Amino acid sequence: MVLTKRVLRVAAAQLGPIGREESRSDVVTRLLALLDEAAQRRAELIVYPELALTTFFPRWYTEDPSGHDHYFERSMPGPETQVLFDTARGHGIGVHLGYAELTDDGHRYNSAILVDRDGHTVGRYRKVHIPGHEDDEPLRPFQHLERRYFEESNDGFPVWRAFGGLVGMAICNDRRWPETYREMGLQGVELILIGYNTPLHYAPDPAQNPLQAFHNHLCMQAGAYQNGTWVVGVAKGGTEEGVESLAQSAIIAPSGQIAAQAVTAGDELIVADCDLDWCRHYKETLFDFARYRRPEMYGRITGQKGVEEPS
Repeated sequence: MVLTKRVLRVAAAQLGPIGREESRSDVVTRLLALLDEAAQRRAELIVYPELALTTFFPRWYTEDPSGHDHYFERSMPGPETQVLFDTARGHGIGVHLGYAELTDDGHRYNSAILVDRDGHTVGRYRKVHIPGHEDDEPLRPFQHLERRYFEESNDGFPVWRAFGGLVGMAICNDRRWPETYREMGLQGVELILIGYNTPLHYAPDPAQNPLQAFHNHLCMQAGAYQNGTWVVGVAKGGTEEGVESLAQSAIIAPSGQIAAQAVTAGDELIVADCDLDWCRHYKETLFDFARYRRPEMYGRITGQKGVEEPS
């Protein structure tokens, strides 16, 4: 197995809390500061979190789902975000940015855009696995109404040729599902970009609260290893509008090892040199899909949704 070197320097741009009244321009100023640091550290791609332009608004209920539409972007780049993409292009840095998307025909998605170093759009991803609940549950200490304000995407998990490799995207809860990684793994993915907002309190089962950080890294490390791919997980952490959220952004190697990790819960940039050819060590040996997979044995995975216990 002869390996070349395709090394991409990736910057994970973790954010601290964004206040409910914090303006887009104020947030973009913070994003630009992280971008400037990424340029100083010679990064070629900067990865921002899920819903990187606003507070995590699904924690509040509105009678009409359109009551939160001011948090959504009607175009990307838009009037307030164009400067971010222009500056990135000037630095020769690609951008991954998570945001709330409102389409011209009225659909609402939890989305992310990927732009290359020349400022051209590589692709857009819309979140597939939408967690939380749809209706008002006022007894919760805070709500998780993603299913009220976002639609489930039917676009699947595409992979794009970009940055000298094969790149895919996922968002927050997607990272917990093994199918997310395998869908992209079957397309040869070498770099998966994931933004997340994860409260440390999980209302349906608070016994899981102490395990949030463990589970966060567990699922991404497993996905990286089992598919021979780099995974970049980027948080919006800290205490936002009274809700404490997980930080611990990480860049994870195809071996499943953490190559870089944030150490604060605020705005912080971590950088790693991602050798995309390292992926071959796993794709061409232990996880040689063409040789070892048995898709005829996996019918339940796509043919069945809920659990069906044996008789």
